[in-house]
Amino acid sequence: CAPGGPNDYVYVIVQPVGWAPLAGLIGRPELADDPEWATPQARLPKLAKMFQLIEEWTATLPKWRVLEELNRHNIPCGPILSTREIIEDASLAANDMIVEVEHPERGTFTTVGNPLKLSDSPTTITTPPLLGQHNQEIYVDELGLSQDELPQLKAQGVI
Repeated sequence: CAPGGPNDYVYVIVQPVGWAPLAGLIGRPELADDPEWATPQARLPKLAKMFQLIEEWTATLPKWRVLEELNRHNIPCGPILSTREIIEDASLAANDMIVEVEHPERGTFTTVGNPLKLSDSPTTITTPPLLGQHNQEIYVDELGLSQDELPQLKAQGVI
């Protein structure tokens, strides 16, 4: 898509029902009924040419305009997003796909939420542990080391 930067792309799925509107969008409405293009079987040997025609159209428009046009015709598509676009996307934040987390040393930071949303298994993204924060629980409670061994292991550089 215009202007042609590293994230100026839209992923487009060409389904049979979407071919006619897509042909119109790319400025080639005659291809919708052309026997050489009208069916998936006819287009299959010409995938490179089909993608070239689509790219010639998308190269003239910004990706958000391409998405708007494709969505208006119910053509499956999706934007390629930069990290900044992902972090700033209000819909991703509204669906907890991008979340803010408090960290005792870093302060607040943005990170990826859980993409799986299960009604019986809700999740919460929490602060990652600090280095060694759970040493007591792991070494003493889980592995059975004595409380006196922890300082020794730390002094020896083991933990």
